[in-house]
Amino acid sequence: MSSPSSPSSPPAGLVQKLFQYIDLHQDEFVQTLKEWVAVESVSVQPVPRLTQELLRMMALAAAALRRLGARVDLVDSGSQQLPDGQTLPIPPIILAELGDEPKKPTVCFYGHLDVQPAAQADGWLTDPFVLTEVDGKLYGRGATDNKGPVLAWINAVSAFRALEEDLPVNVKFVLEGMEEAGSVALEELVKREKDGFFSRVDCIVISDNLWLSQRPALIYGTRGNSYFTVEVKCRDQDFHSGTFGGILNEPMADLVALLGSLTDASGRILVPGIYDHVAPVTEEERELYAATDLDLAEFRRSAQVKKFLFDTKEEILMHLWRYPSLSIHGIEGAFAEPGMKTVVPGRVTGKFSIRLVPHMDPPVVERQVKQHLQRVFSGRKSSNHMAVSMALGLRPWVAGLEDSQYLAGKRAIETVFGTEPDMIRDGSTIPIAQIFQDVLQKRVLMLPLGAVDDGEHSQNEKINRRNYIEGSKVFAAFFLEMARLHEQRQHCPA
Repeated sequence: MSSPSSPSSPPAGLVQKLFQYIDLHQDEFVQTLKEWVAVESVSVQPVPRLTQELLRMMALAAAALRRLGARVDLVDSGSQQLPDGQTLPIPPIILAELGDEPKKPTVCFYGHLDVQPAAQADGWLTDPFVLTEVDGKLYGRGATDNKGPVLAWINAVSAFRALEEDLPVNVKFVLEGMEEAGSVALEELVKREKDGFFSRVDCIVISDNLWLSQRPALIYGTRGNSYFTVEVKCRDQDFHSGTFGGILNEPMADLVALLGSLTDASGRILVPGIYDHVAPVTEEERELYAATDLDLAEFRRSAQVKKFLFDTKEEILMHLWRYPSLSIHGIEGAFAEPGMKTVVPGRVTGKFSIRLVPHMDPPVVERQVKQHLQRVFSGRKSSNHMAVSMALGLRPWVAGLEDSQYLAGKRAIETVFGTEPDMIRDGSTIPIAQIFQDVLQKRVLMLPLGAVDDGEHSQNEKINRRNYIEGSKVFAAFFLEMARLHEQRQHCPA
């Protein structure tokens, strides 16, 4: 690592000027976030009023980018037809770029501007669409997921622009309004623009995650997901248990046996062969888990559970990030309302998913699960019909910690926060990361700004003012570090 006096280091004076500008203008940045949070850009409820809000949100973001001098293209994403026959437009995807200098690296930020539904009646302490600051916490739907991080990137660019300093990198934005609804139309756009908009991108940054603790973090891997349904059917109509109970293979009994065969009491998946392709844990990984900041007692208290399945920090982290897990989500067709209804369901469908890790492959997992359930079902000698299907198969994603974008992100965090970041994985699934990596063959960096208690998707979602403002500084420092590493590579080719 170069010393502060190295010619390739970011000028200390410039760094301080950028940080000072961001500090002095933080109230303006919070005001802009307030304006964005006020837009009820809910994507998972396709109704005309909310669709108009989504369109307004995309227009606001496009205008902000144009004020920075960006070339902005609002790409038509088509429309969606509702069950009642009504057609509503899908919000356009924003492609924006600042700078096109071949000698500079090009960094691309992906973010989304749509949010989950929210209402004060659901348990919010404040109006979810009015950004409210309490003790340095900025409460509002979308504050951390994902409007705050998107604006932090814009704030970083605006600091360079306002100070009339040259941007050290070419900057691109991909902003969508349908992430919460499955990123409708995004994958097709990525494929279409592979040799166009994305052709000269060096890395793509995603800030749609949270830290694990109070320490800043970089995320270098996420789990994939295989989502299954298993249906057991006798007939379409339900039965009266007094008339038919005792003379049938009841579908619910079959289904409970099938679901119960998937894991043991310790959470280990019982599908034969499921662990065969799990990559072995290396010593380097074990050292990362040991160094990760996690207070197990506080983690358990915040989760409001009596006990976890594992007792050590390392075991908890590896079973969250590094090993597959199987979760049962629900049963369709069963009587689930209050009261006593003595019905025997004629058809029931169970739902479960398996979070995948390197090097598990969804088609292989699908075959293993189907063979296992068929074997268990055959052993019951039931006269019912069973059908298993995999509704979703998303592969895990992992990045190289020695890639330049991770080195730049680490140095940027050290510059701003004065501490090394936790190097962590995320147990959830973020499909767009794998799409960028597979389709574009581009490097991806996950640089979260959100704190562990931000409550994304939950009541009282917030982002700390500190995370929002210091995060804007991190992005500014990241630009400088990417340029620095690019310059070093040019002078010291492999």
